[in-house]
Amino acid sequence: MPTVTGINHLALTVNDLQISTDFYQRVLGFPPSGELSGDNLERRLFTLPGGTNLGLTQHTHSTGQPFSPFTPGMDHLGLGVDTRQDLQSWADHLSSLGVEHSGLVDASYGTALSFKDPDGTALEFFTSNSSPRE
Repeated sequence: MPTVTGINHLALTVNDLQISTDFYQRVLGFPPSGELSGDNLERRLFTLPGGTNLGLTQHTHSTGQPFSPFTPGMDHLGLGVDTRQDLQSWADHLSSLGVEHSGLVDASYGTALSFKDPDGTALEFFTSNSSPRE
């Protein structure tokens, strides 16, 4: 059986590439690592710590429909952090940018901080109970 070594990249469709690029750059704190153009699309790439690429793609023939976690496809994108203190730092950072968020939400399996990008795509920072705690 062949093996999978991890997630290499994730591409999100966006309505306005410049607005989304600016948002992700402000939230992540670093600029895109690359870009590409293809038939009917433009894409900006962000290389996340650990090497996974996050692509933002604007298609020429976009439907303009907002993201919905209730439509088949992606429910949300969860980005891992090490500790609950790291989550609080992210909450403070999002607040300083004026990005609405859930605050820290505890569950039996970990703690999440949820927010949305300009297209309404559900995002979260997450630490599991098995992660190092401070």
